[in-house]
Amino acid sequence: MTGVIDIHQHLWPTEFVDRLRARTEPPYLAGWTLHTAGEPAYEVDPAAHEIGKRVALEQDAQTSLVGVSLSSPLGIEQLGDALLLDAWHQGAASLPEPFKAWAAVDLVSPDLEGLESLLGKGFIGLQLPAHLLGTPAAWAEVSEVLAVAERAGKPILVHPGTASPAGEMPGWWAPVVDYTLQLQAAWWAWHAFGGRASFPSLRLCFVAAAGLAPVHHERLAARGGRLGTIDPNLFVETSSYGPQGIDAVARVLGIDQVVHGTDRPYAGTVDLRQGAAATAVIRYNNPHRLLYGVDPAAAER
Repeated sequence: MTGVIDIHQHLWPTEFVDRLRARTEPPYLAGWTLHTAGEPAYEVDPAAHEIGKRVALEQDAQTSLVGVSLSSPLGIEQLGDALLLDAWHQGAASLPEPFKAWAAVDLVSPDLEGLESLLGKGFIGLQLPAHLLGTPAAWAEVSEVLAVAERAGKPILVHPGTASPAGEMPGWWAPVVDYTLQLQAAWWAWHAFGGRASFPSLRLCFVAAAGLAPVHHERLAARGGRLGTIDPNLFVETSSYGPQGIDAVARVLGIDQVVHGTDRPYAGTVDLRQGAAATAVIRYNNPHRLLYGVDPAAAER
């Protein structure tokens, strides 16, 4: 294994933080208190976004590449705030190694030329929020955006989006309930949409094991559906799950469709107890295939 690839972390550059503080409606920062429309106020740990500390952490972990993700639960992709999106892209593009960023797009009025430019300037792919992809029609609505990524040979990262307001709920409610349900809906909607027929070469990855959606394949079959053959260009990522969850997903999709992601600073690396060979595949080979469309082992041969 050449070096660990972590496809899913969060790191807010200064430009992005400053722009969040300039806003007066959710999402916004008051000092380091994050206010969103659907979740309780959250005290952000400033140390978690100190670039020097994060670089040192990845050096210790022998990480060769980190995919930094826009925080889609903030709802930025549907705000119509071009300045906030610009701040994200400007700041993320200047992050030092090993950090590379996922691009984002305003889904209210997508700038397709701008997205094409970003994907040609070092952004590793495009992130889309799961809460806007929960039906086949929703996937159809973003077809032009998907086509830009497919033409560029860049992958799509499906990440949880904004949570529905739930009143007085514990802080874990949105990540455990809303986020997983969003991911499950987006996963099944992609299949019902017939996404692979429309986008034969597009690579996609659903974070957090797609909310364990693949594990429900038995229920799918019991209710008249069919999982079909394993799609080599459809991946799930490991963040916030451990040996039980990832083993269950891998039994359905196979180990080759599982990629390493931590969701740092909100979670960290977990020993999945898959053995040394499978761990190397999850932490290097599979992320390499997702990002570049090439199996590194085959390339070396």
